[in-house]
Amino acid sequence: MPVETWLPVGFSFPDGARTRLAIQSGENWQIVETVAQGRALVVKPSLAHKWADAGLIEWGSWQTFQFGADSLFVLTSSSQQWLAAVNDCRSPGTKSEALAFAASMRETRAIDATSPLQDAIYVERLSRLLPTFSLATPVPDDIVLGAWLAGGAQVSVHSTRRINSLLSWLGSANLSDVIRQAGLTQTAAQGPDAETPGSEPAVFKLAGRPALEQFFREHVIDIIANAARYRALGIDFPTAIILHGPPGCGKTFAVDRLVEFLGWPSFSIDATSIGSPYIHETSRKVAEVFDKAMKEAPSVLIIDEMEAFLADREMGAGSSHHRVEEVGEFLRRIPEAIKSHVLVIGMTNRFEMIDSAIQRRGRFDHVVLVDMPSREEVDGLLKVLYAKLPIEAVDLDPISTALAGRPLSDVDFVVRESARLAAKAGRESIDQNSILLALNGAPPRGPAPARKIGFL
Repeated sequence: MPVETWLPVGFSFPDGARTRLAIQSGENWQIVETVAQGRALVVKPSLAHKWADAGLIEWGSWQTFQFGADSLFVLTSSSQQWLAAVNDCRSPGTKSEALAFAASMRETRAIDATSPLQDAIYVERLSRLLPTFSLATPVPDDIVLGAWLAGGAQVSVHSTRRINSLLSWLGSANLSDVIRQAGLTQTAAQGPDAETPGSEPAVFKLAGRPALEQFFREHVIDIIANAARYRALGIDFPTAIILHGPPGCGKTFAVDRLVEFLGWPSFSIDATSIGSPYIHETSRKVAEVFDKAMKEAPSVLIIDEMEAFLADREMGAGSSHHRVEEVGEFLRRIPEAIKSHVLVIGMTNRFEMIDSAIQRRGRFDHVVLVDMPSREEVDGLLKVLYAKLPIEAVDLDPISTALAGRPLSDVDFVVRESARLAAKAGRESIDQNSILLALNGAPPRGPAPARKIGFL
């Protein structure tokens, strides 16, 4: 969608750069292309003063000019330097570009530790991410960095499994360098073993899912954190787990949070990366993933949509020779992986389809139902999400009741939409009406109506 430019094409800035078209814009700022293939950041005084007062930019960095009755500030940049909104950037093409952005994040956080950066403006020339102070839901810095690296995908740099699949060109070692350059603590340093003298041990949190949070703490994290005590009683490592439940119930979200907390490398088996129509090929790929996970142990191996590989061998296509071979490969490898300190987690929407041999204890000891959230769980998640935002005294009970039984993504949408509506209305905080309007704009999405096939 074209951006309505503040300045006419060919307008000359004080340093002689001339404008072309505006390419990105906000309430108090605009980025325009210049004739020399560079860019210029044009800012209204209110935002320029906020940045100066916060110490994010020095007054000498700006040029000032008059356009009609408006006094404006401008900062120009060459074509070799990044100048763009963080949420509207192309992804980097080299490690040096990624390191430059990470350094800008670190330098910004050294001055301003709290302002959200997902709507910031990246000015490589200044090594800064300049926040625009919007009312949008704050996004953690690890997700801001991950989204920028991945070209907009909302993924944390600590979500090892997902970020490595999106950044195969960068590699895990280079990604670690970028994370350190950004000043972001590696997740491993936040995991169950991370304790420094006089500090409290890290606590695993899973907002809106207290029962599943408690399960992970008791059956995974406590065993890892107190390995010597458990080993003395014959328990060497957490056993494999199956999470099952309807689509949208939050299985993937929960596993990603656990992987982030542990800080271990993670590996994934799914239909996209493993499935093959060729006999023996799928079994070979499964074996390769298990081998990699054991080599990098302690690690996490996630079997996503496990019904695609581990369907009952007595059911239909499951009885074919190569399907029996695939199930057999899993039967052999899962106990071996657990002994090698690989945490195996399977996820499925169709637990009833899973082969009974896979379900036996000794392979997957724990089968956990992850259902749609209850009213109490939705209420807990809403309180966590709204605690990060400026909000008036509101009654969340009717919101929690309306969202109960719906995907957790609906809860997140209502929070973000209520912030957007409050900002649109010119408010400085979220009120009850904004939340109700957001809820009304997010009706439940049922399954698509069945198509009838027949003859007239």
